[in-house]
Amino acid sequence: MKKLIVFDLDGTLALSKSPIDSEMSILLDQLLASIKVAVISGGNWPQFQKQVLSKLSIGNALNNLSILPLCGTKYYFYDSDWKKLYEEDFNEKDRTFIIDSVEQAISDTGLLPKKKWGELIEDRGSQITYSALGQDAPLKEKQNWDPDFFKRKILKTALDKVLGDYSVNIGGSTSIDITAKGVDKSYGIEKLHEKLGIEVAEMIFIGDALFKGGNDEPVRKTGAYCIKVRDPEETKRIIEAVLAFLG
Repeated sequence: MKKLIVFDLDGTLALSKSPIDSEMSILLDQLLASIKVAVISGGNWPQFQKQVLSKLSIGNALNNLSILPLCGTKYYFYDSDWKKLYEEDFNEKDRTFIIDSVEQAISDTGLLPKKKWGELIEDRGSQITYSALGQDAPLKEKQNWDPDFFKRKILKTALDKVLGDYSVNIGGSTSIDITAKGVDKSYGIEKLHEKLGIEVAEMIFIGDALFKGGNDEPVRKTGAYCIKVRDPEETKRIIEAVLAFLG
């Protein structure tokens, strides 16, 4: 019997950096009333507040929800209000080295965009994120930039050569996430096991980037049961199936 459903955020519960829609909100509220749920993403805490939490009903069922920003290097739980359990940030030396390496790799690969919307490189504390068109790029522009992941695979290969002591993963629709070595979504799964006391084999993970090189792929090695989805619409159908099973 599975005891925890873990979701990726962008591309799985919602479109990139967009709030979950009303149907997803209702389904998640119903799911939370029946089973423990977690959401793990490379996004930072404000993204979860905007995209998910602001759309859910306030009630005791939120005690069943765990939020893991930045692949689990932050952990939030609900107890009358949202509280941060821990936070694990880069030191200044690591932060500077990673940012300099990303800037050099962008230049070397010729992937500097002709037009950008906001900053390309964001320091999220425990994760440095490169967004190829900027943090505020329109969704349509992001979807059209690298739909087959070809450009980001080139950049990831370049970064892997200089950032071998860190984890480099493709995320979102235009982004690459750099975290400490060993810190990826498998790290977040282990944190859920540690904090909730639920065996990994009792977890289901649902994500859109479980393909090779995707930022959900590391979850496959944990032993959690993984379900790959195309988009939030497919996620909704899976939630409906889970709810029917839970009865």
